[in-house]
This record gives sequence, C-alpha cells and structure tokens, in this order.
Amino acid sequence: MKIFPNLQGPNRTLAQTVSVVVVMGALAWASVPFYDWFCRVTGFGGITNVAEYESDVILDQTIKIRFDASLDRDMPWTFKPAQREMTLRIGETGLAFYEAHNPTDRVVAGSAAYNVTPYEAGGFFDKIACFCFEEQILQPGETVMMPVSFFVDPAIVDDREGQYVHTITLGYTFYEIDLSEDELQAALNLPSTLTRSTLTSATEIAIDSN
Repeated sequence: MKIFPNLQGPNRTLAQTVSVVVVMGALAWASVPFYDWFCRVTGFGGITNVAEYESDVILDQTIKIRFDASLDRDMPWTFKPAQREMTLRIGETGLAFYEAHNPTDRVVAGSAAYNVTPYEAGGFFDKIACFCFEEQILQPGETVMMPVSFFVDPAIVDDREGQYVHTITLGYTFYEIDLSEDELQAALNLPSTLTRSTLTSATEIAIDSN
C-alpha cells in the first residue's frame, strides 16, 4: 500500500516523514515496552541516566525542573505531580513526588514510561531512585505518593546545546499492565503495594544530602 501516491519531490518526502511519525506514535502508545524501547533508542523526548550516587559537584548555577503527568486512555487511575516545579542548583539532589490513586473496586497494576524535554537535556538528567523502575500495584481505593530522586549533571553547562537549557520537564505516562493470578493473589494479601524500598531509598538520600 502506498501512502500519498501522487505526491512528488519535497511534498512526497514531507508526507512520508509525517506518515512515519504517525505510525511510530501509534505503536508507541499501543505498547508500554515498545514505547520505553522507542524512547531509549531514538531519544524521543530525551532519555535519562541512572546514577548509583548523588553528584559530588554542585554548582551555584540553578535550573528549573517542571513535572508533568498523564495516563493512557485505558488506565483508570488518577495521577498527578505533587509539585509542579522546583528550582535546584545544578548537581544538587532533588526529591519529587507523584500522587496516584486507584478509584476502582479492583487491584490495578501500572507501569510508567517517561521522557525529558528538551531532548538534549535527557542525557544530563540522572535518576538515583524512581517509582518508574518497577511496576506499581494499587489496591481498590488506594492512594500513594511515589518518589523520584534525581540531579542534573554539572557537565550540562559545558555541552554545546545543553548549556542553553534553563528549564527541564520530566514527564511520566502510566499504563495499565496485566497481573498473573499469582501476582493478583499476592497483591490482595498486602495492605499496600507501593514499592517501599524505593520510597525509603529516595527519602534517605534526600535527608543525607541535607
């Protein structure tokens, strides 16, 4: 099947480019693993790094971090950032929270895909701990505060494009994922299935950095 068969030259090239973007977008939104892989491989919306430790260099220069949240159309949760933005020194460890609520009468599991804009800042955005590293399972009616601990690599100020970035937006999209029978039974036996190790780790990092 040919798309836009009668177009030629620059118009044809533009049409083909638009078609590729549309198809890739549709596939990305249709599958969480594919979306995550797509972002990591292509750099769509920026990719982030994972750091084991906080930065040992903190600059006097500051940068603004904004937080965004969205849901797949079939995801029944409500999901929002607890804070809309914060200002940090470059290299300083930040701790932010996202609030998720399951308003249904059933256990719902979710997986978060993420992106960073502008895309050139993604390589300098380092996560130390994040709820997005693991699936999250919410009981019926449960509300949880999910942490993400991060810093902006000081190397951004020496990057040809990164040095002009003054605001970074970190966004997450939650998708519902299916649970096996064993996972569902295990979830039903727990009072709360928030990844508490992630919460503890992120909180301890924030306290130690202060």
